[in-house]
Amino acid sequence: MAKWTPKHEAPEPLEGPVVATITGGTILWFVLFLVQVPFYGWFDDRDLTWWVWTCLAGAGLGLIGIWYVRKRDAAIKRHAAAHAAEAGPEGARGAE
Repeated sequence: MAKWTPKHEAPEPLEGPVVATITGGTILWFVLFLVQVPFYGWFDDRDLTWWVWTCLAGAGLGLIGIWYVRKRDAAIKRHAAAHAAEAGPEGARGAE
């Protein structure tokens, strides 16, 4: 079997509003959990309670995700600030 080789370079990663995206997803999982809780008996009768617990697990993992992406975002900003400070006045003059 021949080794696959790419024909072109991979694009740069897309950086968007990651914190807002993860927060919105976490809220969505928690809302889905709250909507399903009143119908727990219906889910239990059909042996589908895993749907309810999956939503709660998604909300819990989303909280971990929010913590992670906030730390990551802060680290990226610290790195950019340190890099800008390292460039010093020479970098500022070049931008004029």
